[in-house]
Amino acid sequence: MFNKIKAAIFCKEEENERGLSGGYYRHTEREREMDRRGRGGGRVWRGMLPVLALHAVSEYSRLDRKPPVTAGLIAANTLVYLRPNFLHTIIPTIDEVCFNPYLILKYKDLKRFLLSPFYHMGEPHLVFNMMSLLWKGIQLETSMGAAEFASMIVALLGMSQGFTLLIAKSLLLFDYDTPYYRQYAVGFSGVLFAMKVVLDSQAEYSTAHGLMVPARYAAWLELLLIQVLVPGVSFIGHLGGILAGLLYVRLKSSSSGPGPLTMIVRGFIRVLGWPLRSARDFCRFQRGRVLGRGRVGGRETRSGAGGVWSCRVCSFDNSRWLSVCEMCGTGRDGDGNDGLSSVGFSAGHDLSLEELRRRRVQRFGR
Repeated sequence: MFNKIKAAIFCKEEENERGLSGGYYRHTEREREMDRRGRGGGRVWRGMLPVLALHAVSEYSRLDRKPPVTAGLIAANTLVYLRPNFLHTIIPTIDEVCFNPYLILKYKDLKRFLLSPFYHMGEPHLVFNMMSLLWKGIQLETSMGAAEFASMIVALLGMSQGFTLLIAKSLLLFDYDTPYYRQYAVGFSGVLFAMKVVLDSQAEYSTAHGLMVPARYAAWLELLLIQVLVPGVSFIGHLGGILAGLLYVRLKSSSSGPGPLTMIVRGFIRVLGWPLRSARDFCRFQRGRVLGRGRVGGRETRSGAGGVWSCRVCSFDNSRWLSVCEMCGTGRDGDGNDGLSSVGFSAGHDLSLEELRRRRVQRFGR
């Protein structure tokens, strides 16, 4: 099975068409112990992460705007899996964060609820999910923007985990607790299924394992196919992701404008980016002052775009820090407020070439 997964990873077009969500792996106590011993025996794969890195670099190099949140999520999942020495004491072990409905409800263990999506059982599991995250994340973040995409990921993560917990608890009513209520599961694919639903909501048709189907049925078909092809995955984990995506799309369509979570994320990004923006604006101001000139053309007046504003009269680009046009002396609001108004200039009329030349000589002495 893993040979097929490796073949799919090396084939970009096949991955794009299949839109696989990867595995949200479940296992019992005995299987967890066997996996832990397997890791101790050095049976963790080490050959697929370079493929993921090369694929991610290749995809990002083609984009004019690099989606930062998608890159951050891939880096976070990879670091959690690799557990470098400088983070070894900070990152909890996989046994401490495995999603288990019984333990979460009994001990109010939010660490298992929130962190389990960022852990993976092996290198194929990680790479398979991150390839899917790269494909879906680039499309969604490019269309939504970083702030809204980040808020969506937070919402989908919480809702998918919540639905999974609710389904597992509900099955107790039917005396069906053993297969799901006490299972351990990890993986990001619950969120990936939710992302697939959001992405497919923008299209009429989508693909599921290479099959072209109506977009509204694609996630459901993929849920069944993955369960058949990869029996070790968590059915309710993927189902919770689909329900989370449907709920998100419904809430998004019923609301106008960004939600409160999006506003919080945007404010956080704005605060983090303030030093960079200040340094960039300062450099532009200094460059404009040294050169002492901008471009003269027929563009419309604009203010605040790229740190410059265009004069209403001569269309000269001036620094945002100036209130008077350096070319003709017109005020930023269209008034000649630098002493040149005595020549009878009116902001609503075009200047003749001779008048513009005379004002430039008067202002710059040349």
